[in-house]
Amino acid sequence: MTAQTNWVPTSVDLEKPSAARLYDYLLGGNHNFAVDREFAAHLMKVEPNARKVAVNNRAFMRRVVLYLMERGIRQFLDLGSGIPTVGNVHEIAQEVDPETRVVYVDMEHVAVAHSRLLLNGNDRAAMVHADVTMPGIVLGDEQTRRLLDFDRPIGLLAVTIGHYILDDQDPYGVFAAYRAALAPGSYLALSHFTDDFAIYDGKRLLGEINQSQNTLCTRTREEVLRLFGDFELVPPGLVTTSQWHPDGGAAGEPGGRIAEEDALYAGVARKTGGQAP
Repeated sequence: MTAQTNWVPTSVDLEKPSAARLYDYLLGGNHNFAVDREFAAHLMKVEPNARKVAVNNRAFMRRVVLYLMERGIRQFLDLGSGIPTVGNVHEIAQEVDPETRVVYVDMEHVAVAHSRLLLNGNDRAAMVHADVTMPGIVLGDEQTRRLLDFDRPIGLLAVTIGHYILDDQDPYGVFAAYRAALAPGSYLALSHFTDDFAIYDGKRLLGEINQSQNTLCTRTREEVLRLFGDFELVPPGLVTTSQWHPDGGAAGEPGGRIAEEDALYAGVARKTGGQAP
């Protein structure tokens, strides 16, 4: 192991690409390895829009955080947060209000290691090393309970994580558990891969990605809608990443984009029954 990688946890498999490190590379990050970059090059031959998909998804996340901040949300639970690159949730939110609290959750060792380094000295943000498919562990974690007040509204972010929760892991039950833990006035934001769009060869793309350490599945629009449960979608409803409150000037969102090129459904929904914070 080189001097550049001697910080990597021994449990990290350097021989097989990781979805988190692939996403980091596509976003221009540097927390990835040769195997991830080689895989990305191959993936972009199969699907030339892969980098745009990642950039548009990241831009969606940024707009969501700002949208929720405007509505008084000051605490976030970010499921499957991935490797920290420029524009993390706490950076966006704490620039608006330094008192905002953020809990990140991931099980990818590189993501956890780098997040903890990044958050060192920030007592209003923390990384929880856990599997998001185990809501009880995530919600009961000491750091989660230290930072988040579940009697007040929370912004629950499930950006590109739902498609990693396979059918045999009960995705609807997992999302229901997280939704149930939230106070009225909370929001759920998510983006999710789909092969509803003919512009993509969904089966082929899925087969390529599933050669990494991670396995994902696509879902239809109706299946993605079920993840919101009885939360009320805010306008414009369930669309694609670049179509959700587009600002017209964000990187990766040039005018005239074809929505289907995003490859991801995206939406934000509010838990009713309470007043906005």
